[in-house]
Amino acid sequence: MSKLNDNSSTPKHHILITGASSGIGAALAEFYARPNIHLTLWGRSEERLEKTAETVRAKGATVATFSIDITNAESAIEALRKADDEAPVDMLILSAGMADIRPQNALAEATDTVLKMSMVNFATPVAMATEMAGRMAERKSGHIALMGSVASFHDLPLATVYSGSKAGIGRFSTALRAAMTPHNVKITLIVPGFIDTPMSQRLEGEQAFLVPVDKAARKIARAINSGRGVLVFPWVFQLTRLLEAVLPRALAHKILRRLEIMQHPPAA
Repeated sequence: MSKLNDNSSTPKHHILITGASSGIGAALAEFYARPNIHLTLWGRSEERLEKTAETVRAKGATVATFSIDITNAESAIEALRKADDEAPVDMLILSAGMADIRPQNALAEATDTVLKMSMVNFATPVAMATEMAGRMAERKSGHIALMGSVASFHDLPLATVYSGSKAGIGRFSTALRAAMTPHNVKITLIVPGFIDTPMSQRLEGEQAFLVPVDKAARKIARAINSGRGVLVFPWVFQLTRLLEAVLPRALAHKILRRLEIMQHPPAA
């Protein structure tokens, strides 16, 4: 465990969570908050991060916040190294994510959105996980959790980049687990369906089996704490994955093209 510079002789478990200003990241911070836990919380909004921090402190944990836009991978890696140098990170939870769909009446997704989403959902978390995996492997201890999506199971015509980036993070996570297991570093891939977060609240359309965010956080934390390699929830999405696998690809695509989903602009 990490020893933090807080004038305490008791070692503290150091957990760093990205995307902690709202949604799953904030819910996980609240779940893990307790005495002898130090949480480093990353997010874009200083105001929302501080709200999460207040909840964490009230439960007895110590907390540090850092406002960052993880589309800048170099800055994220530098900040991660600094945090780990100050107090070795025992658990890294990469929950920051971005979802977007093809604009109405557009033929393809916007290129600037594609680049940003690729950084947030794939390139930066992969770089951060790789950096931390190397450090944890040297220490022969640690745990990294990455956020995938059931969208990675399907060829979504309205969300080609989202489904593609989440598919990439899924394969990376399982490959990293294969590489890190001999070094006692655990890797957990979280593959959720719809969760009641600001991200899903932007959508108009059917969100089957919507999971409350506090319930989702408990499921995710149990999977991480048990060292589970992959968590898919709700379970019904295992069935949809199998169904699409056995359907002829052209038929699956025809069905998926009929999905009608609208999306509101993101909150400021």
